Amino acid sequence: MNKRAENKIPILSFFSGGGFMDMGFEQAGFEVVWTNEFDETFAKLHAAGITSWRKSKGSGLKAEIFNTKSITEVSSNDIITEAFPHGKPKHFGMIGGPPCQDFSMNGSRKGFEGERGKLTVVFFDKIIDLKPTFFVMENVTGLTKSKDTKKFLQTLLRRVEKEYYIDYETLNALDFGVPQHRERVFFVGVKKEFLDKKIVEKSYFGKWFPFPMNETYQNATTKYNWGERVKYGTAIDKPKDLPIELCVENCLVPTTEINSTPNANEFFNLRVKEDMLQNIDEGETNRPSFKRLHRFKYSPTTCYGNNEVHLHPYIHRRLSVREVLRIQGVPEEYLLPTEISLSKKFKMIGNGVPVPLAHAVAINLKIFLYKNVIVLQKVPTQYIGY
Repeated sequence: MNKRAENKIPILSFFSGGGFMDMGFEQAGFEVVWTNEFDETFAKLHAAGITSWRKSKGSGLKAEIFNTKSITEVSSNDIITEAFPHGKPKHFGMIGGPPCQDFSMNGSRKGFEGERGKLTVVFFDKIIDLKPTFFVMENVTGLTKSKDTKKFLQTLLRRVEKEYYIDYETLNALDFGVPQHRERVFFVGVKKEFLDKKIVEKSYFGKWFPFPMNETYQNATTKYNWGERVKYGTAIDKPKDLPIELCVENCLVPTTEINSTPNANEFFNLRVKEDMLQNIDEGETNRPSFKRLHRFKYSPTTCYGNNEVHLHPYIHRRLSVREVLRIQGVPEEYLLPTEISLSKKFKMIGNGVPVPLAHAVAINLKIFLYKNVIVLQKVPTQYIGY
């Protein structure tokens, strides 16, 4: 590893997309040394967004996708050579969120038999081949809910559990300050040779990894008095004690700032006249299409496709690229080039892991590694006393 990375734990990132999960891990102090994204347009968006974000932090390190082959085509030897040209380090990690449409309750539900579902199997195969010190995999909760899928998943996990201790938990981005109800299951594995088995054995109900919990927003869906559905165009006040940062309103770009805010004037034009959409209430999000968000409530899960992007609560338009980036918790310094199609931008954004959620998992993982796995001569002061 080079001098720039010598004090950071290196990470291999699979299915990198726009780099939202990567950002969360970089914010926590990990070093993303290798990235993989098969979609060439996503790779271009990743390079632009992450480069602009890094530049804003004073880093001159340009971002790029190191490998654009399908994970099924790239060999483990090539990955190691590309990621670690000076030799494989003792400790490194793997992160990734394999495409989830085959497991989504609203998707094809083909499970591991689907083309995308098979990539989850390949991801586990790469863990066995590459033998990282630890790994993190993120996916939809449907992966653990379907009877058949859950049974096959257990078979996959048993293969990996020969060498790794594995724990998993379902987390909701809303509970971490993101204005979006997005539940995802996170799997964390640590190589047995580096972790004292007593830590696992003395855990309650087999839960040995300290998954994050944000006390400020925990159980946000029931904790607050959310805005209620109202007729489109109605003037309303914010409910008392409702954190504005959890509301869609906090993500909306004022009309006067659309042309001065990066990526804020990029949205699909509505071909439907306003009077034809006036019957869709603000907060009417239980529709198959033309879901209108509520300004004083969180967004449902962002999953954009076929130009289906949520309607603005009180203006006759869809949300913009900047607004949906904010709903995913992406920093303002993350800038996307205007010349790339809106369809690709919205799809990439909708596929991503909310950055604050990824960051929360990464922080707890780093603390756990410093305490139990990777012995440092001097532990950073922010982790003392954990």
